[in-house]
Amino acid sequence: METIQGTIEKIVYRNEENGYVIAKMSLEKPIFVKMGNEEKLATMVGNMASINVGETYKLEGEWVNNPKYGWQFSFNNYQLILPTSLLGLKRYLSSGLIKGVGPATADRIIKHFGSKTLEILENDLHRLTEVEGIAEKRIKVISKSWEEQKEIKRVMIFLQSYQITTGYAVKIYKTYGNSAIEKLKENPYRLVDDVFGIGFKIADRIAQNLGIESTSPARIRAGIKYILNELANQGHCYGIIQEIIKQGSELLEVEKILVEKALGVLKNNKEVIVEEDRIWLPLYYFAELGVSKKLIELLKFPQQIINLDVPKMIKHLEKRYNISFAEEQKEAIKKVLLNRVLVLTGGPGTGKTTTTLGLIELFKELKLKIVLAAPTGRAAKRMSETTGQEAKTIHRLLEYSPKSGTFTRNSDNPVRAEVIILDEVSMIDILLMNSLLKAVLPGTFLILIGDVDQLPSVGPGNLLRDIIDSETIPVVRLTKIFRQDRRSLIIVNAHRVNEGKYPIIKGERERDFYFIEEEDPGVAAQKIINLCTVRLPVKYKIDPIDDIQILSPMYKGEVGADNLNYRLREALNLKGKQIKYGNHSFKVNDKVMQIKNNYDKDIFNGDIGRIKNIDTEEHILEVNFYGRKVNYDFSELNELVLAYAITVHKSQGSEYRIVIIPVMTQHYLLLQRNLLYTGITRAKDMVILIGTKKALWIAIKNNKTFHRNTSLKQRLREISEEKRKLK
Repeated sequence: METIQGTIEKIVYRNEENGYVIAKMSLEKPIFVKMGNEEKLATMVGNMASINVGETYKLEGEWVNNPKYGWQFSFNNYQLILPTSLLGLKRYLSSGLIKGVGPATADRIIKHFGSKTLEILENDLHRLTEVEGIAEKRIKVISKSWEEQKEIKRVMIFLQSYQITTGYAVKIYKTYGNSAIEKLKENPYRLVDDVFGIGFKIADRIAQNLGIESTSPARIRAGIKYILNELANQGHCYGIIQEIIKQGSELLEVEKILVEKALGVLKNNKEVIVEEDRIWLPLYYFAELGVSKKLIELLKFPQQIINLDVPKMIKHLEKRYNISFAEEQKEAIKKVLLNRVLVLTGGPGTGKTTTTLGLIELFKELKLKIVLAAPTGRAAKRMSETTGQEAKTIHRLLEYSPKSGTFTRNSDNPVRAEVIILDEVSMIDILLMNSLLKAVLPGTFLILIGDVDQLPSVGPGNLLRDIIDSETIPVVRLTKIFRQDRRSLIIVNAHRVNEGKYPIIKGERERDFYFIEEEDPGVAAQKIINLCTVRLPVKYKIDPIDDIQILSPMYKGEVGADNLNYRLREALNLKGKQIKYGNHSFKVNDKVMQIKNNYDKDIFNGDIGRIKNIDTEEHILEVNFYGRKVNYDFSELNELVLAYAITVHKSQGSEYRIVIIPVMTQHYLLLQRNLLYTGITRAKDMVILIGTKKALWIAIKNNKTFHRNTSLKQRLREISEEKRKLK
């Protein structure tokens, strides 16, 4: 066993999943390795909780001669030693480790205090005001960050043996503060609920390393809840008991009888709810119950006789907007006067927007207060543009309070509106709908608009489909394509795909729907790059980043979203200022997407923006979302991914000028009709499919949507029948 000591000069590679690192370090004592060469920079390899350029380490290990890379020092123990040289200090402080201190500030601090810098940072931080450009406000930021770093190091070293990534270690510290280690020792399974990104398996690894038995009742209960949460992530509201017992036994590697006992305890503690052969987490059980009760309550509210000449009003609207309502649209306008709740569904080009305008004018004529809302920022923005009225996100409408973590608007403080019109209802999951309906006053008109043939919500439930299939809520389905839209192959082909027919892929040279046949995924990927970087921008004078969106069925593979993202970024944004986060990096001007709901920032899963600034001094990355600036601390960057290419699921509620969709047989597991239909309907001006005719046919013929365990349809029928009997 040998010991070396030196300063980190360059990080060659770092795996955030297991902490494996390859780095170059300048050694304090020159080493003459067996080859007889004096190495100015030594290569070190091993697992480390965290590492920054400029840090000094004492390493224990041995020299290994790698056949490909030469001599490397493979270490198994390490100790962080604070730098002593002025150059080491400067590099240490410039590394981005301390919030509020970037390269320029670090240089001024070192020049002013010299070798006493560390002593000042440790014992007399207020003296930093002697340095030009550092005010009291910044000292508070530096002080907090300096103390956090010391504690984070302690937490990281503790977590290192449990293979927790640096990013997660920071989040654990931010969640629990200085008591992080104590809380983990007390109950490591709390991580699953408390820290975004840490699932049961990581928590379980920590627990077992801490000596918790595999047959521990606490472990088995946590495992059952993990399985139910995983089902919710797949869109299910409940699980089947026997399936949960089987999965629990396999996952936890324990006898089924132990899982059954743990289920009994969870049921007695009311941590799960059991009905017949089904089991819910209470959150989803009461959400389904709440939505069904409130919808029937709104529907059955005593109807007022409205004295309005509807046919006359419709003629007035037709003249005003220079349009002609189809019979289906007239039916919707008439039907809403007879029902407090109405579903309006239909595909592209069938007039949902025009019908919505007619409904808005109808309610204005009745002098009723109208509120428009949609589940996401981009959907609300589109609704505002098409109606000319302000539309809010549901979260803004319900006035989410980051401080309390709840909606301000609820049954005690309802939304003050007589009409609520919701768009893109297929995207709304059961939890959000329940929160919304709690805040709706009895007697309110509720109009639910959406395309039931699109993909269901990312979250649990199949809201729009269940409401329609229950046959308890009045529905108007628009089917007629308006004459002006029949010329658009996007609209024509969307309907053809939805009907199980092959799209029209030939015709006029200047059309809005193209199919490029290519069997080789690598060649297809290169063709997509060429379309985005040269052919489309040159021909149509468009912004290749903002105006083109790649929608891939999946993340992996040569034409998957991950690979296309990095290739497109290299082609379209080569020179932007860059920050590395784990295995990812972000540049100024990058197109990025939020991948979790962040209520504090009022930004939601699927929102897309552009990076406008990266501040290495303050550790802030600024993103512009739909004209609104949102700041991210560097520790929050796991909430963002590149978005030059995204999955079709993430595109719901959005509209893009040009959409490119790879359709390859390699994606066969996800080649579904509603996925292809959803992708096509995201395009405003042009759709380009690239792939094989075989893959296209597979998608069109596969009308088997993934089944979701929901009971909303059944509950709506039961409650409606109960109300009918009471009459």
